[in-house]
Amino acid sequence: MRITKAVITAAGRGARQYPAFDTVQKAMLPMVDRDGLTKPVLQIIVEEALESGIEEICIVVAPGDEDIYRRLLRSYAANLRSGYRGEPWAEEQARRLSDMESRLVFSVQPEPLGYGHAVWCAREFAGNAPILLLLSDHVYISGQSQRCAKQLIDLATSETCAVSAVQATREHLIHQYGTLTGRRQHDRPDVYAIDEIIEKPNPTQAELRLQVPGLRSGHYLCFFGMHVLTPAVFDILEDLVKRDAREGGSIQLTTALNTLATRERYLALEAKGTRHNLGVKYGVIEAQISLALEGNDRDRMLAMLLESVVRFDRGPRRD
Repeated sequence: MRITKAVITAAGRGARQYPAFDTVQKAMLPMVDRDGLTKPVLQIIVEEALESGIEEICIVVAPGDEDIYRRLLRSYAANLRSGYRGEPWAEEQARRLSDMESRLVFSVQPEPLGYGHAVWCAREFAGNAPILLLLSDHVYISGQSQRCAKQLIDLATSETCAVSAVQATREHLIHQYGTLTGRRQHDRPDVYAIDEIIEKPNPTQAELRLQVPGLRSGHYLCFFGMHVLTPAVFDILEDLVKRDAREGGSIQLTTALNTLATRERYLALEAKGTRHNLGVKYGVIEAQISLALEGNDRDRMLAMLLESVVRFDRGPRRD
């Protein structure tokens, strides 16, 4: 199985971070990447895919957003060239933006009918090929030289099956993620054969149905926001859309993935890295600090954090 296509879902409006994402597309939020360049979040995610061997990328957007994305990317590149003429870093960033914009294709999600529906909207792009699926509001930071997406692609390629990245997550956070249970593989303790997935479970559900032997107490396997999916997923989603099989008002990807687990081999990989959800409180701040600590500005960020802690610790205490 060769994986050369990626889908990035970016049709959501980021309601939990209103009004920030009401004035700028959340995927265009600027962040300083590990190489020290300021980039839109979308570029950081696209580079995650490209550096993992992906050749074609489809962005799923809301109606009218394709023109906005293309205009913003082109204008950002043009402003860098005109405002920082002769600066090597600006020339490099402008080149990357132009190259990225030329590679992107867009699919439109006509109505906000859920994550599964957004993925289904990329079916024509996917054709009969497997895809790497990423979220536009998640930043992925690998704990090793190999990108998180590359870890996932390598396992899917070697095992010829769908693979979802997961991370052991504390119980009080599982309401934010799809959470699963599965059987640990004897030859790969970081790989699980998936048995069941529940979308954003409560602690009682998790305790009764999602315990995984070998995990630390109070931890569960939660989705990392990154999947390699086989074409069978689109057939399942097609059926859900035709039947208008909504859960909580939405076509859920989790529903399709549960069905996939009953039809074909489907694995979960504990990714060596971290994911940062920009859509939750302080998510943007946490992601930016993590990017800096993993990159060229590590020492500067550590010094800044230490100075802040000392300053606030010495300041007047408030009741």
